[in-house]
Amino acid sequence: MCGVVGLFLKDKALEPQLGALLTDMLVTMTGRGPDSAGIAVYRGADDGQVKLTVQSANPDVDFAGLADTLGASVTRCDTHAIISCAAEEADAVRTRIAAIPALRLMSTGDAIEIYKEVGLPAKVAERFDIPSLGGTHGIGHTRMATESAVTTLGAHPFSTGPDQCLVHNGALSNHNSLRRDLEDEGVEVMSACDTEAAAAFLTWKMQQGANLGEALEASLDALDGCYTFVVGTKEGFAVLRDPVACKPAVLAETDQYVALGSEFRALANLPGIDDARIWEPEPATVYVWERQA
Repeated sequence: MCGVVGLFLKDKALEPQLGALLTDMLVTMTGRGPDSAGIAVYRGADDGQVKLTVQSANPDVDFAGLADTLGASVTRCDTHAIISCAAEEADAVRTRIAAIPALRLMSTGDAIEIYKEVGLPAKVAERFDIPSLGGTHGIGHTRMATESAVTTLGAHPFSTGPDQCLVHNGALSNHNSLRRDLEDEGVEVMSACDTEAAAAFLTWKMQQGANLGEALEASLDALDGCYTFVVGTKEGFAVLRDPVACKPAVLAETDQYVALGSEFRALANLPGIDDARIWEPEPATVYVWERQA
């Protein structure tokens, strides 16, 4: 099971509604995964600023005085905090975060923010006030755990590179060997979840010079299992199903957006859906949409 959703906006007029539209899509998929939920949203950052999303199980303690400790701006949102700093200071701030074991770094980038926790999608969205968030695009996941424990760290999306994230419906049979291969290449995979290994593989390929589509093409040979992937980057949005395509997925495209859901129900309340082009993604076929930077 598990439910995946994604929304890539073409029409700027819809950007203030991104969080609300994604929340509705994800809540509709609750029956596919009641264990945990998460959403990644891409929101414009200040020029020259980098955003780092961190999570704490004890935020009242761990976020107190955090701005002074890190030498950066800190905006708390429930168990998460968005840390903003100048790009040239990001490595130093990241090092200071790593020195605080209670903090879990969820994402780094110019535009990405990730919010995820254990619980039903509606409750998770409420905790982080996701419906109020605007942005250009986003992806979401509601999880039925099969490969690792029901924890915040095991929830999706997984981000393993700047402004990159992945959600996944399915299971990978070779994620342990893939994790070992990536670690030999110097790529860190923090959790036991198969999805993080897949995200790290895409990051590694893009670090080698592949674009998003090429990285996904390479994953068809490297990853064994059944899957529907939805990937976000700073400017892009992509979908891939495995060669058998046993995990459900439905795409819809209009002049205003591209949307993905595990089932059509996730798309049913989107504006203009009655006039959308709607189709089932083909097996082993990479679909990529990107806007110009």
